[in-house]
Amino acid sequence: MLKNNIEMDVKMKCIEQSMTQAKLAEHIGVTPSYVNKIVRKKEHVISNTFLAMMEELGYDVRITYEKRKI
Repeated sequence: MLKNNIEMDVKMKCIEQSMTQAKLAEHIGVTPSYVNKIVRKKEHVISNTFLAMMEELGYDVRITYEKRKI
């Protein structure tokens, strides 16, 4: 089981940093519609196959974020 909601985290981090999804897309070289697909969970960031394999091996997957120090 994935222990967090990556898609929602992207949306919240954009809000926290006053960055639009379109601007984020521009910065990382993808289309705004692709970023929107991720945020709306129509495109999975983490492979369902990877999660199934880890679950079968007895693991839950957790992802943590740390703000980079500039």
